[in-house]
Amino acid sequence: MQLTGGAVSRYNCRFSLNTPATMPSAISIQAVSKRFGQLQALDAISFNVEQGEFFALLGPNGAGKTTLITTMAGLTRADSGSVRIMGNDVVTQFREARRSLGVVPQELVFDPFLTVRETLRFQSGYFGLPRNDVWIDELLHKLGLADKADANMRALSGGMKRRVMVAQALVHRPPVIVLDEPTAGVDVELRQSLWEFVRELNAAGHTIILTTHYLEEAETLCSRIAMLKNGRLIALDNMDKLLAHSARREVALKLSAALPAELEALRLRQEEGRHILQLQDLGQLENVLSILRHRNITVRELNVIETDLESVFVKMMNGVTV
Repeated sequence: MQLTGGAVSRYNCRFSLNTPATMPSAISIQAVSKRFGQLQALDAISFNVEQGEFFALLGPNGAGKTTLITTMAGLTRADSGSVRIMGNDVVTQFREARRSLGVVPQELVFDPFLTVRETLRFQSGYFGLPRNDVWIDELLHKLGLADKADANMRALSGGMKRRVMVAQALVHRPPVIVLDEPTAGVDVELRQSLWEFVRELNAAGHTIILTTHYLEEAETLCSRIAMLKNGRLIALDNMDKLLAHSARREVALKLSAALPAELEALRLRQEEGRHILQLQDLGQLENVLSILRHRNITVRELNVIETDLESVFVKMMNGVTV
């Protein structure tokens, strides 16, 4: 989504831009490890997220995503390694680092005695912004909360509470925003309006880090992906490259006879009368067709199975090289 000049001005963060030579990464994670008893939650994790990126942090439950996020936010202290937010160390420069970061947590945490507006005013106060009502009104409008501004938090639905969590993370206009499962259990309308707003923020220069189990969201929104498994970084690449590594290698064939014996080594599985073959590349398909012609076997149907992020994710988690 492209923004008008006014929209960019309205959403743009209040931080100075550096020259390209001195511009720090939005997030720099270097050799971060964390152990809880016998559990190695993070094992020497290292990667950078550059300013303005829309970045996905993916992994199954227990992969270490939440531990890494709480380490970014200063809520968990790493055993070793360092984390910097906009160039500021989260331990030694924690005030600057926390001002630069907004986190939408997975859990719904709220004060049941405050209204929505009071919640956002209190959050503003934590960052030294006592007169922030213009931006609060903007957030209420963009997140569909304007008519709930004076409603008590405990009276809101789960979806509305999650909208307030997003507003809280944005109330101090941080340049870096972490969304931890922001659309878990919410309706389609909220999901669409939330992503529209987040795209606007990203277009205005905010860095977005997303964790989600809805992999189609990550595939649609994010330009680069990191995958964690058992506390280790197992993949880090651009979306297009990650998909291209595994793209167009599976071919579905429906034949007039049984699959020739010399092609059995290529067969992954059989489903609904189709043979699913795993090829090194599409150039290998010509050899397959040549063998079929030689055996006088007619190809009744041929489909190249397009690779999506979900299939790449499943392969990576199962230890299959893509």
